[in-house]
Amino acid sequence: MKPTFANPVLPKTGTVVVPILDGRKLLASAKNLDKQMKGGLMRAIKASQFKGSKGHSLHLLAPAGTKLDRVMVVGLGKPTDVTDSAMQAMGGRIYTALASKGKTASVLIDSVEKSKMSPARMAAEVAYGGRLASYRFDKYRTKARRHNKPTLKTVKVLSSGTAQARKLYRDMDKVADGVFFTRDLVSEPSNVLYPETLAAEAKKLAKLGVKVEVLGEARMRKLGMGALLGVGQGSVHEPKLVVMQWNGAPKSKEKPIAFVGKGVTFDTGGISIKPSGGMEDMKWDMAGSGVVIGLMKALAGRKAKVNAVAVVGLVENMPGGNAQRPGDIVTSMSGQTIEVLNTDAEGRLVLADALWYTKERFKPKFMVNLATLTGAIIVCLGNERAGLFSNNDVLSKRLSDAGDAVSEQLWRFPMGDVYDKMINCDIADMKNISGGRGAGSITAAQFLKRFVGTTPWAHLDIAGVTWSNKAKPTVPKGGTAFGVRLLDRMVKDYYEAK
Repeated sequence: MKPTFANPVLPKTGTVVVPILDGRKLLASAKNLDKQMKGGLMRAIKASQFKGSKGHSLHLLAPAGTKLDRVMVVGLGKPTDVTDSAMQAMGGRIYTALASKGKTASVLIDSVEKSKMSPARMAAEVAYGGRLASYRFDKYRTKARRHNKPTLKTVKVLSSGTAQARKLYRDMDKVADGVFFTRDLVSEPSNVLYPETLAAEAKKLAKLGVKVEVLGEARMRKLGMGALLGVGQGSVHEPKLVVMQWNGAPKSKEKPIAFVGKGVTFDTGGISIKPSGGMEDMKWDMAGSGVVIGLMKALAGRKAKVNAVAVVGLVENMPGGNAQRPGDIVTSMSGQTIEVLNTDAEGRLVLADALWYTKERFKPKFMVNLATLTGAIIVCLGNERAGLFSNNDVLSKRLSDAGDAVSEQLWRFPMGDVYDKMINCDIADMKNISGGRGAGSITAAQFLKRFVGTTPWAHLDIAGVTWSNKAKPTVPKGGTAFGVRLLDRMVKDYYEAK
């Protein structure tokens, strides 16, 4: 679905969406429509339970006195409820409600007294929310029923300040492209998406000006990446390390910012094999890498004025004749040795080498890594927030604020020596699990911290928010791409050249 923008003229045919405020307070467009309906709109509202509350809606079919097919009345709530995220959610709800109700719909946006948002900004956010909600992954459905397929192709957003709305939406549209790319990658089955093919997807970013390098097993072995290579040694698919660079501020003397992603394209658990129930979900254990790749697409697409580096470690964790065994000791690129007590704690091994490589090669201003790292984070936070772990308060605050702004919220966890000691090992520098039941997400983060040195760093454990079995206004069921919008917002707010 592609939105368009035009002046706020009340359409005479088709489907029309009008917003009203809490308390059934009609705005200009609703008043004009009510006049056209000879008071019929207000009568219908009064005869219903619709009050104009945020998130509520009312549908009228073939309203009398007009040639319209349908009117959808949406609640804005109070003027203070009119925010970026609320407008995005409204756009998502409008798209979902009308997806199979014709080919076009017109949404009228009015100025809201006492609101800080201009009509142009409201229009852009509504369009953005509708675009995000329109995502579908149906490339493998050959017999989808016709009535299940969306028919809505265009949403016309009608408001004053159309030129400004188009300008605001332009960057949003490129971020949505990055979100959709990530959702596609996370949704692909593992017989289609494995290290080599995921690396090939990342290489497509070269068309946008991203420099992409792919390191194979021989190169990684020469670099000493024993931790990452150990995870993939039981698979027929060769591990890959993909390095992406976007130089959007070529004159800047600032160090680049860096993002690192875990890319386990399928995780059986290896020799420490997972239970069969739900194992199919492990196709999205590469979501951290998917988010990083989608972020780079977003930054390059909107030509962000920043120098950014992204590194993703891609492996498949399989049991096999050459698979890593519990009790094996591997040597990471850093030279630190690791006793592998559980081969299902593999993501931290992949990230250990990817983080060290990024730190040593690029000397970045900061590193943020993303990973579906622990089930323990879901026990803590459910499917509502991602876990945040960091060695830097400023970076943590910026990540949290960006997450709040785009409704991808984080919760920061403690770290410290008492947790770090839990992964000390008798026969190697460290072990890959603590061995106890407690603080599993924290000890995993402490493990990663041993590979970042003094570089400001944050780890986002996205295991609980990567995939959703329940649709939200701007996030359909399936891959969420949680993290793309969050990181793009942080870059835009704090790190782009002015």
